[in-house]
Amino acid sequence: MLVAVLAVSLFKHWKLPAMLGYLFAGTLIGPFSLGIVPDVPETRHLAEFGVVFLMFSIGLEFSLPKLHAMRRVVFGLGLAQVSLTILGVMVLGWLLNWVFNVSMATAFVLAGAAAMSSTAIVSKLLAERLELDSAHGRQIMGILLFQDLAVVPLLIIIPALAEDASHLPKTLSLAMVKAALVLGLMLVFGQRMMNWWMTFVARSKSQELFVLNVLLITLGLAWLTELAELSLALGAFVAGILIAETQYKHQVEEDIKPFRDVLLGLFFVTTGMLLNPAVVIKNWYWVILLSVIPVVAKLVLIAALARVFGANTGTAMRTGIYLAQAGEFGFVLLSNAGSAGFGLVPDPWLQTITASMVLSMLAAPFMIQHADRMVLRFSSQEWLQRSLELHQIAQKSLSTSKHVLVCGFGRSGQHLARLLDREDLSYVALDLDPDRIREATAAGDSVVFGDAAKRETLVAAGLMRASCVVVTFAETKTAEKVLMAVRQLAPAVPVIVRTTDESDLERLTAAGATEVVPEILEGSLMLGSQALMILGVPVSRVVKQIRNIRESRYQMFRGVFRGVDDEADTPENQWVRLHSVIIEPGATGVGRSLSELGLLDLGVEVNAIRRRGIRGGDPSPDTRLESGDILVLKGQPDALSLAEAKILGRKPSRQDV
Repeated sequence: MLVAVLAVSLFKHWKLPAMLGYLFAGTLIGPFSLGIVPDVPETRHLAEFGVVFLMFSIGLEFSLPKLHAMRRVVFGLGLAQVSLTILGVMVLGWLLNWVFNVSMATAFVLAGAAAMSSTAIVSKLLAERLELDSAHGRQIMGILLFQDLAVVPLLIIIPALAEDASHLPKTLSLAMVKAALVLGLMLVFGQRMMNWWMTFVARSKSQELFVLNVLLITLGLAWLTELAELSLALGAFVAGILIAETQYKHQVEEDIKPFRDVLLGLFFVTTGMLLNPAVVIKNWYWVILLSVIPVVAKLVLIAALARVFGANTGTAMRTGIYLAQAGEFGFVLLSNAGSAGFGLVPDPWLQTITASMVLSMLAAPFMIQHADRMVLRFSSQEWLQRSLELHQIAQKSLSTSKHVLVCGFGRSGQHLARLLDREDLSYVALDLDPDRIREATAAGDSVVFGDAAKRETLVAAGLMRASCVVVTFAETKTAEKVLMAVRQLAPAVPVIVRTTDESDLERLTAAGATEVVPEILEGSLMLGSQALMILGVPVSRVVKQIRNIRESRYQMFRGVFRGVDDEADTPENQWVRLHSVIIEPGATGVGRSLSELGLLDLGVEVNAIRRRGIRGGDPSPDTRLESGDILVLKGQPDALSLAEAKILGRKPSRQDV
């Protein structure tokens, strides 16, 4: 456990998937390295539960409406990718049978493993790069969904392949019939009972009982499919499908996540224990060869299929690059079929193939990071497409100036756009969801397709002419990329960033955010204000409380100009405000620097100086005042009165403050 924690922490520090840390830990403590943990059947049986909960999670994500909406990509492109990959590897195995004595059963297992890509790595990187709703993102997720579904029949077929070859057709047919019967009975009768049963348990209002019930359903259905001589994972998958159609889906996802992640980590540790470093080092050339050739072949195949299904060259190449690596289900299939499972893959082969799969997964984040450069290098059409996108963005923003540049047009971005429209303020919004952009532009919204994290996109959107930039998506890493680009191109433009809570406040502020708006704080303020009013607290006091909290939190709220409608100053109403002071000819402050005036000693800051119509914020302490300057002071009312008197050289009076 200690080695796993240290390894995963180290890989996380290097921004690599935790899965690779578990594999490394297993290799280190396994019987072929340090020998700390022996490779015993009990450990493997426990690790199987990791696969069970992984399949359960996939079942939870399985949605018939979602599948229907993506049917062309899932059952068209996804089916073609998996089928052709398996067919290609089996043909290669048949050709190599003369040299390496590869059986068709072994070739099928290796083909199934080669067809898989890493859902964990790819989906995480797509989310971080805000590409889930892009053209290639949708194709990638459709293919990954079919790969996950394809694991179910593969896990049924592999045990059948271990039988006597003469009985294979009978065994395989029997397995398929049993799977169809079990699935049919579970889905028909289970669907009617599941919602009732989950509601019955939930009424107890016991968290422990609810979690225990989820474990009972998952392991119970897995046990039933095991009794039918099918895989444990199939029953868990069906359990996930049944619960996905109930109202408790999201609660179950959160409750099951710790079990799934820990047990899945144990599965990858036991997979790493299979690796014999001595065998891998001895066959290092095969490891490298089996890392490079499948990745390149898979990339070319997926890109070609994507083109056949109507994607442009850039989208097709990105789809291939993102899915070229091996996947976690490849390890599941190899583990079931290997020497410790059904003996379909010889141990030396298992060592070499597992090592090559790990290498391909290590390379995946770097390939995805440089996908744009690779596409631009090999696709002339991509240059034209990129130029067209930038032209459309520039065309939308050319007629605007002093506009708000909105990065992201989801719910937050659309609410902001409505507020700006009501104030007759112009804006240009950037988003990567084609459907959302099509519907929004049809409704008259000023939104265009573009990646806000790219410098050329920001320039085309009129960043240099913008009065403000608002980052509405909550992903901190992407927000930092936008901030870096904005600060390099237009350091004077203020940037407001949305975040879920205040944990990333310092990071975003250090990256150049003018203001960071945490959703949790604003939600808490609204929750508190409603509670106070229900409890009978006067509205004026509630508003004052909220105002004081915001003044202490947001720099832009720290100080406002007083109006005739403001309350009179009382001891409880001594809040920070702004006050403008005109430097008259002959005033004491003319010719003196701000530091010489000693305003900070009075508790007053100079927020800005307006000189000859030009406003400058945060002036230097060495700035000397000139006749006609307008100083914007910030402080308490009494301190402002004293500061004004000191600057102008007259007796202090709060009448004008």
